[in-house]
Amino acid sequence: MMKKNKLLVIGWDAADWKSINPLIDRGLMPNLEKLINEGVMGNIATLDPPLSPMLWTSIATGKRPFKHGILGFTEPKTDGSGVQPVLNTSRKCKAIWNILNQEGYKSHVVGWWPSHPAEPINGTMVSNFYQKAKIPKEGEVLDFWPMLKDIVHPKRLSHILAKLRIHPYELTAAHLAPFLPNLDKIDQSNKHIQAGLTTLRRLIADCTSIHNAATYLMQFEEWDFCAVYYDAIDHFGHAFMKYHPPKRDFIPQDLYDAFFYINTAGYRYHDMMLGRLMQLIDDETTVILLSDHGFHPDHMRPKIIPKIPAGPALEHNPYGVVIIKGPNIKKDERVYGASLLDVTPTILSILDQPVAEDMDGKVLTDIFEKPKEVRYINSWEDIEGNDGMHPPEKLNDPFVDQEAMEQLIELGYIDRPDENAEKAIRRTMDISDYFLAQSYIDANMHDLAEPIVERLFLENTDKPIYGFTLVNVLQRLGKIDKAREILNLLKANNDLKGPNIALLEARILGMENRAEEALAKLVEAEVKSKDNDTLYQYIGYYYLKLDNWIEAERAYKKALKINPDSYVAHYGLGYAFYNQRLHERSAQHLIEAIALLYHQPMAHFLLGKVLHELGDEEGSIRAFGVAQKQNSAIAAKKQAKRKSKLGSEESVSEQNIGDLIKSGTEKEIVIVSGLPRSGTSMMMQMLEKGGIAPFTDGKREADENNKKGYYEHEAIKKLHKDNSILQEIDGKAVKVVAQLLPNLPLKYRYKILFMRRPLDEILSSQDKMLKRLDRERNSNMTKLRASYTKRIEQVNNWAKNFPNVDLLEVDYNEAIDQSTHTCSMITNFLSDYDLNVEKMASVVDNTLRREQNKL
Repeated sequence: MMKKNKLLVIGWDAADWKSINPLIDRGLMPNLEKLINEGVMGNIATLDPPLSPMLWTSIATGKRPFKHGILGFTEPKTDGSGVQPVLNTSRKCKAIWNILNQEGYKSHVVGWWPSHPAEPINGTMVSNFYQKAKIPKEGEVLDFWPMLKDIVHPKRLSHILAKLRIHPYELTAAHLAPFLPNLDKIDQSNKHIQAGLTTLRRLIADCTSIHNAATYLMQFEEWDFCAVYYDAIDHFGHAFMKYHPPKRDFIPQDLYDAFFYINTAGYRYHDMMLGRLMQLIDDETTVILLSDHGFHPDHMRPKIIPKIPAGPALEHNPYGVVIIKGPNIKKDERVYGASLLDVTPTILSILDQPVAEDMDGKVLTDIFEKPKEVRYINSWEDIEGNDGMHPPEKLNDPFVDQEAMEQLIELGYIDRPDENAEKAIRRTMDISDYFLAQSYIDANMHDLAEPIVERLFLENTDKPIYGFTLVNVLQRLGKIDKAREILNLLKANNDLKGPNIALLEARILGMENRAEEALAKLVEAEVKSKDNDTLYQYIGYYYLKLDNWIEAERAYKKALKINPDSYVAHYGLGYAFYNQRLHERSAQHLIEAIALLYHQPMAHFLLGKVLHELGDEEGSIRAFGVAQKQNSAIAAKKQAKRKSKLGSEESVSEQNIGDLIKSGTEKEIVIVSGLPRSGTSMMMQMLEKGGIAPFTDGKREADENNKKGYYEHEAIKKLHKDNSILQEIDGKAVKVVAQLLPNLPLKYRYKILFMRRPLDEILSSQDKMLKRLDRERNSNMTKLRASYTKRIEQVNNWAKNFPNVDLLEVDYNEAIDQSTHTCSMITNFLSDYDLNVEKMASVVDNTLRREQNKL
């Protein structure tokens, strides 16, 4: 058997070049400098929202949060009793270690966020709860530190790993002194300093415990792949970056004198730990060191953290660090255009494994000395085998629409996943919905974000953040009138001041082709806000629209003075200088913009024009080539996938990605869906009469509510937990409630007959059904109606975005009034099935309209 080369991933949460480079220059991070010199390094772009559990899961899966399912820091407990830290059981897809598990790799995963409960992988998993110690209260004595259940897999290592943990109160003054140069002068009776020392003890102990576990496993347990995650740089930043030099006026002198060196010491400690990790590997081991985002150490540090969801993320820099070293990796070079989503695809390519088409990232092909051919498969989710994931019965489903879910449970359409939500659960779910919307926005899927943010704002008009986000989404969708309507509602319900409201108003004016008025609004706001780089970016933008290159230059320079890493401002300056025929200065800023964010086809295109003016034809052609390549990135990706699947590009006629997905799926399934009481049972009867047998277990018997039967299968109700039942469907039609449609796997093709019926009729029918079942409940009809409306929109968007789905909407009342016409329409839709129209139409009974007639 051929020896597998090892691969080590080191996660330094929030590591930032702005902090690292000065330390390397001073010789204070020698191990990191050596790693950089032996490999490639560069920026890595984060995702929005920049929240660690979401980001590290995207790193480990190559997928955005709306695909992998981790949506924040907390989630509802499955028993409905409150909220809990986010668990990996909420992850909806395989992580890199699960994929490698199937391919025979042995992995160690230490401290990844989230990784609790530890997964039963081939190797070792140490959960992100491993290092968390209880801090004793005043007067309390702790003589025992238990290991919680499911902290370590396999259990045989629990005893030794428990001993490797460091408790914060084991640390002495000697351990703290490297972080606190003035330790002997600190007034430890000061309550703020006491709190800081407690935090410092915990952070040092936590990262040391993680490091101890990782180095033990690397040294004494066999492995092929190892991923170790250190969160301390991020936590040092949130707790102590405010005290980092230079001292700011509002920082108390005594606190500054106590804590000014902690962040520097934190980086130096991480360099020491890196040195030990590097001693435990050989030259044939590939190393990837990265952060999920950066952390501003300079004037970009906010003075105040607003009370909005994940407000501390404003301290984050959108650019993290990435360093890759190993066999066939270039040496002492830069890598451009890296994203967190690229990590897992690149790891798979390094290990000669195929990349999945449903991953959102790409392989960083430019890092290799010798080009590697990238192979593709549809999805690793479709590959069977022991992946080391938790069994389906252990998986969480924490985010469900509580109001609608309760109704569905009472109606018997799905099993109860949770108890009724408490206030804390509702708040957690709202925040998670907001993060979900932000994830859609970050992926330019504003149509999917709109209904989520609209619901949040209309239910919380006193929370401006939801309104600001909604207006931005509507502007992106070109819904100007609605954006202005929401903006007016936002202003009516909140006392809003500052540049953000001016930016919203200006953007609406700009969309109405009123650039001069938009500019006047922004210039007025500039008087009150001199430190908002986004404001100056938009001022520059509107000056460009008015062909005022000099004023645009002025505005973009102000933006760069505030934020030197603004790729928007660098591009704007490059554009302004180009139009002033200052080509060398234009090229300088365009190159800087591209270095910050590589995937900007317009920046590459403009650079090509500038280089042509400067006489650099070779550079010009290269820049135009990159612009063309990026502008047609989807087509380029298609060709690579075709080549991998079919052998050669020449043998393939022009197909789109959707056709390839369709052609690669296993079989087609006919599905009848819709909201409860929308006519799904009637449609199942019609298909049965027409010639398509129903897939049902017959457990739910006919009753007064559905006299001809429900045509359901109990296993389908658990589709959100386990979709393996779909393997058993062969040529039959299955009934799937609308809420469960997005849980259908990509590996099948679906023909969906989606029943539509007026919501008033549906709600009335459900209410009468509950009364007949003697399960009457006080439903909030307004929320229920909003939930159902949102669900229909989500289903439509889902169907549009998945090329393996064909959906036909069938109007319930038209099916009754014009049954023959409706049946003909269905037979055309299901043309591969020999359906009998007359027999289908004979099922329809006008008494089925009893609910409408009684309204």
